[in-house]
Amino acid sequence: MNLSDALHRQQLATTRRQLFGRTALGLGTASMAGLLGDELSAAGTGAATTGGGLHHMPTAKRVIYLFMSGGPSQHDLWDYKPKLADMFGEQLPAEVRDGQRITGMTSNQKSGLPLCPSKYKFTKHDNNQDGVWISELLPHTAKVARELCVVHSTFTEAINHDPAVTYIQTGSQIAGRPSLGAWLSYGLGSMNEDLPHYVVMHAHSKHAEQSLFNRLWGPGFLPADHQGMLLRSSGDPVLYLSNPPGVTSSDRRNQLDALAAINQEQHRHFGNPEILARIKQHEMAYRMQTSVPELMDFSSESESTFELYGEEARTPGTFAACCLNARRLAERGVRNIQIFHRGWDAHGRLPTEHESQCKDVDQGCAALVHDLRQRGMLDDTLVIWGGEFGRTVYCQGNLTRENYGRDHHPRCFTVWMAGGGIKAGITYGRTDDYGYNIVNADGSPMIPRPEKEHWTPGTMHIHDLNATILHLLGIDHRKLTYRYQGRDFRLTDVDGHVMHDLIA
Repeated sequence: MNLSDALHRQQLATTRRQLFGRTALGLGTASMAGLLGDELSAAGTGAATTGGGLHHMPTAKRVIYLFMSGGPSQHDLWDYKPKLADMFGEQLPAEVRDGQRITGMTSNQKSGLPLCPSKYKFTKHDNNQDGVWISELLPHTAKVARELCVVHSTFTEAINHDPAVTYIQTGSQIAGRPSLGAWLSYGLGSMNEDLPHYVVMHAHSKHAEQSLFNRLWGPGFLPADHQGMLLRSSGDPVLYLSNPPGVTSSDRRNQLDALAAINQEQHRHFGNPEILARIKQHEMAYRMQTSVPELMDFSSESESTFELYGEEARTPGTFAACCLNARRLAERGVRNIQIFHRGWDAHGRLPTEHESQCKDVDQGCAALVHDLRQRGMLDDTLVIWGGEFGRTVYCQGNLTRENYGRDHHPRCFTVWMAGGGIKAGITYGRTDDYGYNIVNADGSPMIPRPEKEHWTPGTMHIHDLNATILHLLGIDHRKLTYRYQGRDFRLTDVDGHVMHDLIA
Protein backbone atom coordinates (compact mmCIF):
# COMPACT_ATOMS: atom_id res chain seq x y z
CA MET A 1 0.00 0.00 0.00
CA ASN A 2 1.47 3.40 -0.95
CA LEU A 3 1.20 6.56 1.15
CA SER A 4 -1.74 8.08 -0.74
CA ASP A 5 -3.70 4.80 -0.48
CA ALA A 6 -3.14 4.72 3.28
CA LEU A 7 -4.45 8.26 3.69
CA HIS A 8 -7.41 7.60 1.43
CA ARG A 9 -8.47 4.51 3.40
CA GLN A 10 -8.14 6.39 6.67
CA GLN A 11 -10.42 9.15 5.37
CA LEU A 12 -13.01 6.63 4.08
CA ALA A 13 -13.08 4.99 7.52
CA THR A 14 -14.31 8.22 9.14
CA THR A 15 -17.68 7.66 10.77
CA ARG A 16 -20.55 10.13 11.07
CA ARG A 17 -19.98 10.25 14.86
CA GLN A 18 -16.28 11.09 14.33
CA LEU A 19 -17.19 13.78 11.82
CA PHE A 20 -19.45 15.58 14.31
CA GLY A 21 -16.84 15.07 17.04
CA ARG A 22 -14.25 16.81 14.91
CA THR A 23 -16.63 19.65 14.12
CA ALA A 24 -17.36 20.14 17.82
CA LEU A 25 -13.69 20.73 18.48
CA GLY A 26 -13.80 23.81 16.29
CA LEU A 27 -11.11 25.41 14.17
CA GLY A 28 -9.61 27.20 17.15
CA THR A 29 -8.38 24.00 18.77
CA ALA A 30 -6.77 22.74 15.58
CA SER A 31 -5.16 26.13 14.99
CA MET A 32 -3.74 26.18 18.51
CA ALA A 33 -2.31 22.70 18.03
CA GLY A 34 -0.60 23.93 14.88
CA LEU A 35 0.83 26.92 16.71
CA LEU A 36 2.29 24.67 19.40
CA GLY A 37 4.30 22.82 16.82
CA ASP A 38 6.05 19.48 17.25
CA GLU A 39 7.95 20.29 20.41
CA LEU A 40 5.70 19.46 23.36
CA SER A 41 8.21 19.93 26.16
CA ALA A 42 8.21 22.95 28.39
CA ALA A 43 11.68 23.72 27.08
CA GLY A 44 10.10 24.24 23.66
CA THR A 45 6.92 26.06 24.70
CA GLY A 46 8.47 28.21 27.41
CA ALA A 47 6.20 26.77 30.12
CA ALA A 48 9.14 25.81 32.31
CA THR A 49 11.36 28.73 31.47
CA THR A 50 11.61 32.47 31.79
CA GLY A 51 11.87 34.28 28.48
CA GLY A 52 12.58 31.02 26.67
CA GLY A 53 15.63 30.17 28.80
CA LEU A 54 16.39 28.54 32.15
CA HIS A 55 15.35 30.29 35.33
CA HIS A 56 19.01 30.69 36.33
CA MET A 57 22.45 29.43 35.39
CA PRO A 58 22.64 25.67 36.03
CA THR A 59 25.59 23.89 37.63
CA ALA A 60 24.49 20.45 36.42
CA LYS A 61 23.49 19.20 32.97
CA ARG A 62 22.36 15.73 33.98
CA VAL A 63 21.38 13.52 36.93
CA ILE A 64 22.35 9.94 37.78
CA TYR A 65 20.12 8.67 40.59
CA LEU A 66 21.21 5.47 42.37
CA PHE A 67 18.03 4.41 44.17
CA MET A 68 18.38 1.77 46.90
CA SER A 69 14.80 0.51 47.06
CA GLY A 70 13.72 -0.94 50.40
CA GLY A 71 15.48 1.43 52.77
CA PRO A 72 19.21 0.91 53.53
CA SER A 73 20.22 1.16 57.17
CA GLN A 74 21.91 4.46 57.94
CA HIS A 75 22.93 2.98 61.32
CA ASP A 76 25.09 0.34 59.66
CA LEU A 77 26.43 2.42 56.76
CA TRP A 78 26.64 6.15 57.49
CA ASP A 79 25.29 7.53 60.77
CA TYR A 80 27.93 6.56 63.37
CA LYS A 81 26.60 6.35 66.95
CA PRO A 82 29.40 5.20 69.31
CA LYS A 83 27.37 5.85 72.48
CA LEU A 84 24.96 3.08 71.51
CA ALA A 85 27.67 0.45 71.94
CA ASP A 86 26.97 0.21 75.69
CA MET A 87 23.17 0.24 75.33
CA PHE A 88 22.64 -3.11 73.59
CA GLY A 89 19.25 -4.55 74.50
CA GLU A 90 18.04 -1.52 76.47
CA GLN A 91 14.61 -0.16 75.61
CA LEU A 92 14.31 2.94 73.47
CA PRO A 93 13.35 5.72 75.93
CA ALA A 94 9.72 6.78 75.56
CA GLU A 95 10.69 10.44 75.40
CA VAL A 96 12.87 9.75 72.35
CA ARG A 97 10.04 8.16 70.42
CA ASP A 98 7.61 10.72 71.86
CA GLY A 99 4.56 8.91 70.51
CA GLN A 100 5.77 8.91 66.90
CA ARG A 101 4.19 6.45 64.50
CA ILE A 102 5.75 3.00 64.11
CA THR A 103 4.73 0.16 61.80
CA GLY A 104 2.34 -2.62 62.72
CA MET A 105 5.23 -5.06 62.36
CA THR A 106 6.80 -3.92 65.65
CA SER A 107 3.96 -2.16 67.46
CA ASN A 108 3.02 -5.38 69.27
CA GLN A 109 6.52 -6.85 69.53
CA LYS A 110 6.79 -8.71 72.85
CA SER A 111 10.39 -7.61 73.35
CA GLY A 112 9.38 -3.97 73.03
CA LEU A 113 11.81 -1.70 71.18
CA PRO A 114 15.28 -2.95 72.23
CA LEU A 115 18.25 -0.86 71.09
CA CYS A 116 20.56 -2.54 68.61
CA PRO A 117 23.90 -0.81 67.91
CA SER A 118 25.61 -1.61 64.64
CA LYS A 119 28.15 -4.42 64.65
CA TYR A 120 30.32 -2.67 62.05
CA LYS A 121 33.38 -0.47 62.43
CA PHE A 122 33.32 3.09 61.13
CA THR A 123 36.21 5.21 59.88
CA LYS A 124 36.31 8.98 59.66
CA HIS A 125 37.50 10.34 56.33
CA ASP A 126 38.65 13.89 56.93
CA ASN A 127 38.20 16.61 54.39
CA ASN A 128 37.49 19.29 56.97
CA GLN A 129 36.93 19.47 60.70
CA ASP A 130 33.77 17.37 60.46
CA GLY A 131 34.80 14.64 58.05
CA VAL A 132 32.63 11.81 56.73
CA TRP A 133 32.10 8.62 58.75
CA ILE A 134 31.72 5.52 56.56
CA SER A 135 31.13 1.92 57.56
CA GLU A 136 33.54 -0.91 56.78
CA LEU A 137 30.78 -2.30 54.51
CA LEU A 138 31.61 0.43 51.95
CA PRO A 139 35.41 0.34 51.48
CA HIS A 140 35.28 1.46 47.83
CA THR A 141 32.86 4.31 48.49
CA ALA A 142 35.17 5.45 51.30
CA LYS A 143 37.86 6.09 48.67
CA VAL A 144 35.71 8.82 47.09
CA ALA A 145 34.56 10.32 50.43
CA ARG A 146 36.13 13.66 49.50
CA GLU A 147 33.62 13.95 46.64
CA LEU A 148 30.53 13.27 48.76
CA CYS A 149 28.00 15.49 50.48
CA VAL A 150 26.42 13.19 53.10
CA VAL A 151 23.05 14.34 54.46
CA HIS A 152 21.98 12.59 57.69
CA SER A 153 18.81 14.61 58.20
CA THR A 154 16.65 13.55 55.25
CA PHE A 155 13.07 12.78 56.27
CA THR A 156 9.65 11.86 54.93
CA GLU A 157 6.14 11.26 56.24
CA ALA A 158 5.61 7.89 54.51
CA ILE A 159 6.38 4.78 56.57
CA ASN A 160 5.54 1.97 54.13
CA HIS A 161 7.37 1.11 50.92
CA ASP A 162 4.98 1.82 48.06
CA PRO A 163 3.75 5.23 49.26
CA ALA A 164 7.30 6.16 50.34
CA VAL A 165 8.89 5.29 46.97
CA THR A 166 6.00 6.96 45.14
CA TYR A 167 6.42 10.04 47.33
CA ILE A 168 10.14 10.58 46.77
CA GLN A 169 9.85 9.78 43.05
CA THR A 170 6.77 11.85 42.21
CA GLY A 171 6.18 14.28 45.09
CA SER A 172 2.97 12.57 46.21
CA GLN A 173 2.12 9.40 48.11
CA ILE A 174 -0.87 8.96 45.77
CA ALA A 175 -0.05 7.32 42.45
CA GLY A 176 -0.61 9.19 39.20
CA ARG A 177 1.78 12.13 39.36
CA PRO A 178 4.73 12.59 36.95
CA SER A 179 8.09 11.24 38.07
CA LEU A 180 11.17 13.38 38.69
CA GLY A 181 12.68 12.24 35.39
CA ALA A 182 9.49 13.07 33.50
CA TRP A 183 9.48 16.58 34.99
CA LEU A 184 13.11 17.02 33.91
CA SER A 185 12.29 15.83 30.41
CA TYR A 186 9.32 18.20 30.25
CA GLY A 187 11.30 21.13 31.60
CA LEU A 188 14.63 20.68 29.84
CA GLY A 189 14.09 18.61 26.73
CA SER A 190 16.79 16.44 25.19
CA MET A 191 20.52 16.74 24.59
CA ASN A 192 20.52 13.79 22.17
CA GLU A 193 17.55 13.18 19.88
CA ASP A 194 18.74 9.62 19.15
CA LEU A 195 18.30 8.50 22.77
CA PRO A 196 15.51 8.95 25.32
CA HIS A 197 15.54 11.95 27.65
CA TYR A 198 15.12 9.62 30.64
CA VAL A 199 16.52 6.10 30.99
CA VAL A 200 15.81 3.61 33.79
CA MET A 201 17.69 0.41 34.66
CA HIS A 202 16.92 -2.32 37.20
CA ALA A 203 20.03 -3.92 38.69
CA HIS A 204 19.89 -7.55 39.83
CA SER A 205 19.76 -8.27 43.56
CA LYS A 206 20.32 -11.53 45.42
CA HIS A 207 17.60 -10.82 47.98
CA ALA A 208 13.83 -10.44 48.12
CA GLU A 209 12.78 -7.50 46.01
CA GLN A 210 9.89 -5.12 46.51
CA SER A 211 7.68 -4.55 43.50
CA LEU A 212 8.43 -1.48 41.41
CA PHE A 213 5.79 -0.14 39.06
CA ASN A 214 6.40 1.71 35.79
CA ARG A 215 4.43 4.67 37.16
CA LEU A 216 7.58 5.43 39.22
CA TRP A 217 9.29 6.53 36.01
CA GLY A 218 6.07 7.37 34.19
CA PRO A 219 4.81 10.71 32.86
CA GLY A 220 1.63 10.87 34.94
CA PHE A 221 -0.50 13.55 33.33
CA LEU A 222 2.39 14.98 31.28
CA PRO A 223 2.56 14.11 27.57
CA ALA A 224 3.51 10.47 27.06
CA ASP A 225 6.86 11.18 25.42
CA HIS A 226 8.31 12.26 28.80
CA GLN A 227 8.12 8.82 30.41
CA GLY A 228 11.29 6.93 31.28
CA MET A 229 12.62 4.27 28.93
CA LEU A 230 13.39 1.00 30.74
CA LEU A 231 16.55 -0.71 29.45
CA ARG A 232 16.40 -4.48 29.84
CA SER A 233 19.44 -6.58 30.70
CA SER A 234 18.57 -9.54 28.46
CA GLY A 235 17.21 -9.82 24.93
CA ASP A 236 16.56 -6.53 23.20
CA PRO A 237 17.47 -3.68 25.60
CA VAL A 238 14.18 -2.09 24.56
CA LEU A 239 11.16 -4.15 23.52
CA TYR A 240 10.66 -4.45 19.76
CA LEU A 241 14.04 -2.84 19.07
CA SER A 242 14.82 -5.48 16.44
CA ASN A 243 12.79 -5.73 13.26
CA PRO A 244 10.68 -8.90 12.81
CA PRO A 245 12.07 -11.56 10.46
CA GLY A 246 11.70 -10.49 6.85
CA VAL A 247 11.38 -6.77 7.64
CA THR A 248 14.29 -4.63 6.47
CA SER A 249 15.28 -1.20 7.75
CA SER A 250 13.92 0.28 4.52
CA ASP A 251 10.59 -1.50 5.06
CA ARG A 252 10.44 -0.14 8.59
CA ARG A 253 11.14 3.39 7.36
CA ASN A 254 8.32 3.17 4.82
CA GLN A 255 5.91 1.85 7.47
CA LEU A 256 6.74 4.73 9.79
CA ASP A 257 6.31 7.29 7.02
CA ALA A 258 2.84 5.93 6.26
CA LEU A 259 1.93 5.79 9.96
CA ALA A 260 3.19 9.34 10.51
CA ALA A 261 1.08 10.60 7.61
CA ILE A 262 -2.04 8.97 9.07
CA ASN A 263 -1.26 10.39 12.51
CA GLN A 264 -0.67 13.86 11.08
CA GLU A 265 -4.06 13.64 9.38
CA GLN A 266 -5.60 12.65 12.71
CA HIS A 267 -3.89 15.59 14.40
CA ARG A 268 -5.10 17.98 11.69
CA HIS A 269 -8.68 16.98 12.45
CA PHE A 270 -8.59 16.46 16.23
CA GLY A 271 -5.79 18.77 17.42
CA ASN A 272 -4.80 16.25 20.11
CA PRO A 273 -1.16 16.86 21.17
CA GLU A 274 -0.86 13.21 22.24
CA ILE A 275 -0.88 12.31 18.55
CA LEU A 276 2.27 14.38 18.04
CA ALA A 277 3.82 12.64 21.04
CA ARG A 278 3.01 9.29 19.41
CA ILE A 279 4.76 10.34 16.18
CA LYS A 280 7.83 11.44 18.14
CA GLN A 281 7.94 8.12 20.01
CA HIS A 282 7.83 6.15 16.75
CA GLU A 283 10.65 8.23 15.30
CA MET A 284 12.67 7.86 18.50
CA ALA A 285 12.22 4.08 18.34
CA TYR A 286 13.53 4.05 14.76
CA ARG A 287 16.62 6.07 15.66
CA MET A 288 17.22 3.89 18.72
CA GLN A 289 17.54 0.84 16.49
CA THR A 290 20.96 2.24 15.62
CA SER A 291 21.95 4.12 18.78
CA VAL A 292 20.98 1.58 21.47
CA PRO A 293 22.95 -1.45 20.19
CA GLU A 294 26.08 0.72 20.11
CA LEU A 295 25.32 1.96 23.61
CA MET A 296 25.03 -1.56 25.00
CA ASP A 297 28.24 -2.76 23.34
CA PHE A 298 31.00 -2.57 25.97
CA SER A 299 33.70 -3.99 23.68
CA SER A 300 35.26 -0.55 23.24
CA GLU A 301 35.78 -0.12 27.00
CA SER A 302 39.37 -0.52 28.22
CA GLU A 303 40.63 -3.13 30.66
CA SER A 304 41.38 -0.35 33.13
CA THR A 305 37.67 0.58 33.06
CA PHE A 306 36.68 -2.97 34.02
CA GLU A 307 39.30 -2.96 36.74
CA LEU A 308 37.71 0.22 38.07
CA TYR A 309 34.10 -1.05 37.98
CA GLY A 310 34.96 -4.69 38.76
CA GLU A 311 34.56 -7.89 36.81
CA GLU A 312 30.80 -7.89 37.43
CA ALA A 313 30.57 -4.94 35.06
CA ARG A 314 31.02 -7.43 32.22
CA THR A 315 27.73 -9.13 33.17
CA PRO A 316 24.58 -7.37 31.93
CA GLY A 317 22.10 -6.50 34.68
CA THR A 318 24.58 -6.26 37.53
CA PHE A 319 24.73 -3.00 39.43
CA ALA A 320 28.30 -2.44 38.24
CA ALA A 321 27.23 -2.91 34.59
CA CYS A 322 24.36 -0.46 35.13
CA CYS A 323 26.78 2.11 36.59
CA LEU A 324 29.12 1.74 33.64
CA ASN A 325 26.16 2.09 31.31
CA ALA A 326 25.06 5.20 33.22
CA ARG A 327 28.40 6.83 32.47
CA ARG A 328 28.06 5.88 28.79
CA LEU A 329 24.53 7.31 28.69
CA ALA A 330 25.72 10.51 30.35
CA GLU A 331 28.50 10.83 27.76
CA ARG A 332 25.93 10.50 25.00
CA GLY A 333 23.71 13.27 26.30
CA VAL A 334 20.97 11.46 28.24
CA ARG A 335 19.60 13.99 30.72
CA ASN A 336 18.34 11.73 33.51
CA ILE A 337 19.50 8.21 34.35
CA GLN A 338 18.13 6.16 37.22
CA ILE A 339 19.30 2.81 38.55
CA PHE A 340 17.00 0.92 40.90
CA HIS A 341 18.67 -1.65 43.16
CA ARG A 342 16.14 -3.56 45.24
CA GLY A 343 16.37 -5.87 48.25
CA TRP A 344 17.32 -3.42 51.04
CA ASP A 345 14.28 -4.20 53.21
CA ALA A 346 16.14 -6.05 56.00
CA HIS A 347 13.59 -6.87 58.70
CA GLY A 348 15.23 -10.04 59.99
CA ARG A 349 18.79 -10.74 58.83
CA LEU A 350 20.17 -7.29 58.19
CA PRO A 351 23.92 -8.04 58.49
CA THR A 352 23.71 -11.02 56.15
CA GLU A 353 21.63 -9.13 53.60
CA HIS A 354 23.35 -5.74 53.83
CA GLU A 355 26.81 -7.31 53.48
CA SER A 356 25.65 -8.89 50.21
CA GLN A 357 23.87 -5.74 49.03
CA CYS A 358 26.87 -3.53 49.79
CA LYS A 359 29.14 -5.92 47.93
CA ASP A 360 26.81 -5.53 44.94
CA VAL A 361 26.79 -1.72 44.87
CA ASP A 362 29.91 -0.43 46.65
CA GLN A 363 32.47 -0.68 43.86
CA GLY A 364 30.04 0.45 41.17
CA CYS A 365 29.09 3.61 43.10
CA ALA A 366 32.70 4.54 43.77
CA ALA A 367 33.78 3.73 40.22
CA LEU A 368 31.03 5.89 38.75
CA VAL A 369 32.03 8.93 40.83
CA HIS A 370 35.74 8.39 40.10
CA ASP A 371 35.14 7.74 36.40
CA LEU A 372 33.07 10.90 35.99
CA ARG A 373 35.77 12.89 37.78
CA GLN A 374 38.63 11.59 35.64
CA ARG A 375 36.66 12.30 32.46
CA GLY A 376 35.88 15.87 33.54
CA MET A 377 32.15 15.16 33.82
CA LEU A 378 31.52 15.18 37.57
CA ASP A 379 31.34 18.96 37.84
CA ASP A 380 28.21 19.03 35.65
CA THR A 381 26.76 15.62 36.59
CA LEU A 382 24.77 15.29 39.81
CA VAL A 383 24.99 11.81 41.37
CA ILE A 384 22.49 10.90 44.11
CA TRP A 385 22.42 7.79 46.36
CA GLY A 386 19.62 6.87 48.76
CA GLY A 387 16.37 5.02 49.42
CA GLU A 388 12.80 5.90 50.35
CA PHE A 389 13.47 5.95 54.12
CA GLY A 390 15.92 4.57 56.69
CA ARG A 391 15.90 1.87 59.38
CA THR A 392 15.16 1.93 63.10
CA VAL A 393 17.74 1.95 65.87
CA TYR A 394 15.70 -0.68 67.66
CA CYS A 395 15.69 -4.32 66.66
CA GLN A 396 12.92 -6.16 64.88
CA GLY A 397 12.77 -9.91 65.42
CA ASN A 398 15.47 -11.85 67.25
CA LEU A 399 17.98 -9.61 68.99
CA THR A 400 21.58 -10.81 68.74
CA ARG A 401 24.79 -8.88 68.23
CA GLU A 402 25.61 -10.83 65.09
CA ASN A 403 22.30 -10.92 63.23
CA TYR A 404 19.40 -8.55 63.74
CA GLY A 405 16.64 -6.81 61.85
CA ARG A 406 15.50 -3.19 61.66
CA ASP A 407 12.09 -1.75 60.79
CA HIS A 408 11.21 1.25 58.60
CA HIS A 409 12.24 4.67 59.91
CA PRO A 410 11.15 7.77 57.95
CA ARG A 411 12.06 10.29 60.68
CA CYS A 412 15.72 10.63 59.62
CA PHE A 413 17.87 8.80 57.11
CA THR A 414 20.97 9.33 55.01
CA VAL A 415 21.30 10.39 51.38
CA TRP A 416 24.52 11.37 49.65
CA MET A 417 25.14 13.53 46.60
CA ALA A 418 28.23 14.26 44.53
CA GLY A 419 29.16 16.61 41.69
CA GLY A 420 26.82 18.93 39.81
CA GLY A 421 27.57 21.95 41.99
CA ILE A 422 27.19 20.22 45.39
CA LYS A 423 29.75 20.87 48.16
CA ALA A 424 32.22 18.01 48.44
CA GLY A 425 33.54 16.16 51.47
CA ILE A 426 30.97 17.41 53.97
CA THR A 427 28.21 16.09 56.20
CA TYR A 428 24.98 17.96 56.77
CA GLY A 429 22.41 17.59 59.52
CA ARG A 430 22.68 15.74 62.81
CA THR A 431 20.63 13.11 64.60
CA ASP A 432 20.43 12.41 68.33
CA ASP A 433 22.54 9.78 70.10
CA TYR A 434 19.96 7.17 69.14
CA GLY A 435 19.79 8.17 65.47
CA TYR A 436 16.05 8.57 65.97
CA ASN A 437 15.38 12.32 65.65
CA ILE A 438 17.06 15.26 63.93
CA VAL A 439 18.77 17.64 66.38
CA ASN A 440 20.49 21.02 66.30
CA ALA A 441 24.20 21.32 65.65
CA ASP A 442 24.96 21.37 69.39
CA GLY A 443 22.94 18.20 69.95
CA SER A 444 19.96 19.92 71.58
CA PRO A 445 16.44 18.88 70.54
CA MET A 446 15.30 20.63 67.42
CA ILE A 447 12.39 22.97 68.09
CA PRO A 448 10.11 22.98 66.26
CA ARG A 449 10.37 19.38 65.21
CA PRO A 450 10.91 19.18 61.45
CA GLU A 451 7.57 19.11 59.65
CA LYS A 452 7.20 19.67 55.94
CA GLU A 453 5.04 22.77 56.44
CA HIS A 454 7.87 24.56 58.28
CA TRP A 455 11.38 24.09 56.92
CA THR A 456 14.06 24.13 59.60
CA PRO A 457 17.78 24.63 58.85
CA GLY A 458 19.66 21.39 59.25
CA THR A 459 16.87 19.23 57.80
CA MET A 460 16.12 18.01 54.29
CA HIS A 461 12.60 16.87 53.50
CA ILE A 462 12.29 14.88 50.28
CA HIS A 463 10.57 17.90 48.69
CA ASP A 464 13.72 19.89 49.58
CA LEU A 465 15.84 17.23 47.87
CA ASN A 466 13.79 17.45 44.68
CA ALA A 467 13.71 21.26 44.80
CA THR A 468 17.51 21.25 45.06
CA ILE A 469 17.90 18.81 42.17
CA LEU A 470 15.81 21.07 39.94
CA HIS A 471 17.71 24.16 41.14
CA LEU A 472 21.08 22.65 40.22
CA LEU A 473 19.71 22.01 36.72
CA GLY A 474 18.66 25.64 36.34
CA ILE A 475 14.96 25.27 37.23
CA ASP A 476 12.96 27.06 39.90
CA HIS A 477 10.80 24.27 41.30
CA ARG A 478 7.99 26.75 41.99
CA LYS A 479 7.78 27.70 38.29
CA LEU A 480 7.97 24.27 36.66
CA THR A 481 4.23 23.58 36.53
CA TYR A 482 1.66 21.79 34.41
CA ARG A 483 -2.06 22.58 34.39
CA TYR A 484 -4.21 19.51 34.88
CA GLN A 485 -7.85 19.21 35.95
CA GLY A 486 -8.09 22.92 36.63
CA ARG A 487 -5.00 23.45 38.78
CA ASP A 488 -1.25 23.88 38.34
CA PHE A 489 0.76 20.90 39.56
CA ARG A 490 4.48 20.75 40.31
CA LEU A 491 6.97 18.12 41.52
CA THR A 492 7.25 19.66 44.99
CA ASP A 493 3.49 20.16 45.38
CA VAL A 494 3.08 23.23 47.65
CA ASP A 495 6.35 22.77 49.52
CA GLY A 496 10.09 22.45 48.92
CA HIS A 497 13.12 24.50 49.93
CA VAL A 498 16.36 24.74 47.94
CA MET A 499 19.23 23.50 50.12
CA HIS A 500 21.59 26.43 49.51
CA ASP A 501 23.83 25.25 52.38
CA LEU A 502 24.76 22.24 50.24
CA ILE A 503 25.56 24.15 47.06
CA ALA A 504 29.17 25.04 46.35
